[in-house]
Amino acid sequence: MKFNIRTRHFNATSKITDYIEKRLGKMDRLLDEDTEATVTLIGEKKLQRIEVTIPVNGYILRGEEDHEDIFTAIDSVTDKLDKQLVRSKERFSKKGSISVAKFPSLVGVAPAGEYDDELKVRTKSFSTEPMSLDEAIMRMDMLGHKFYVFNNDESGETNVLYLRNDGHYGLLEPEV
Repeated sequence: MKFNIRTRHFNATSKITDYIEKRLGKMDRLLDEDTEATVTLIGEKKLQRIEVTIPVNGYILRGEEDHEDIFTAIDSVTDKLDKQLVRSKERFSKKGSISVAKFPSLVGVAPAGEYDDELKVRTKSFSTEPMSLDEAIMRMDMLGHKFYVFNNDESGETNVLYLRNDGHYGLLEPEV
C-alpha cells in the first residue's frame, strides 16, 4: 500500500509516519499493492485527529478518530477500517449483490462467528417537497435529525443535507 500523508496544524515526525505505515501496512493482506491511502493528520486545541481514506474497487473506506494521543487515534482508526473491510466482504458475499471476486484478498479473513451480525435495512417512504437550502436546514434542525432529503427548488434535483462532525452542514447533489 502507498501512503499520502498530509498535515494541518500538525508536525508529523518520522516516528509518527513510520507508525502510520506500520499499522495501516498490516491491511496489505486485505488490499492490492497499488492501493493508495490518504492520511490527514490535524492538530486541534487539545485533540489530535486522523482521517484515512482508502479507495477499494470503486468503493471508499473512510475512518476518522480524535484523541489526545495521536498513536491511540491511529490504532483506533486502523481497527475501524479493518472491521469495515471485513464487513464489506461479508455483506457482499451474503447478499450476492456484488461478487466476492471484487474483493479476492478478503475471502476467509475473519474467523467464523466473529462478525455474525446481519445487515439490517429499515425502509421508510416519504414525499419530498421543493424547498430552498435554508428551509431544509431549518426543517432538519426542527426534527433533530442528522440528515434531511429534499427537492432543491433551485436545481430541481433531490439533495441530501447532513450534519458534519465539525458542526457544519454538508450537501450531497447528484452529478449531471
